[in-house]
Amino acid sequence: MLEYMLMPFRRYAEFTGRSRRMEFWAFALLNVIVYAIITAIILATTGSVAAFGDVESAGYSAMMSLFFGGAGLLYVIWWLATIIPGLAVTVRRLHDRDMSGWWYLGFIIASFVPLVGLVASIAFFVIMLLPGTPGPNRYGPDPKDPASVQVFA
Repeated sequence: MLEYMLMPFRRYAEFTGRSRRMEFWAFALLNVIVYAIITAIILATTGSVAAFGDVESAGYSAMMSLFFGGAGLLYVIWWLATIIPGLAVTVRRLHDRDMSGWWYLGFIIASFVPLVGLVASIAFFVIMLLPGTPGPNRYGPDPKDPASVQVFA
């Protein structure tokens, strides 16, 4: 499982080829775990959750300094480290479904439209859950096929 979590970093900006569901969802799980750890660090260093409750008297900038000052910079650093591998693994996952990577941009744009964004988000989630097309497609060989060992080389 850890191998699949780190595979998008090894294939950092590779937008060609295909990625299995396991690679996509393991990378998503890694992001959830890291963000949960960073959140725990921020909550441990700020003292309590009550620091977030009094936003009006402390001001919006005081609350944002909790996230983007000190330990909160870890959010920004992790996001910067994972944005390109995240985009790449999503495009490769769409390729595994025999869809163009431009569909991802369409889902992002559709997410800005009220109600349409909800439907587009659900559709995108379902597409990411569906298995890839069996056998080779126009984006490359099947990553689950044991005969095509060169897929991850």
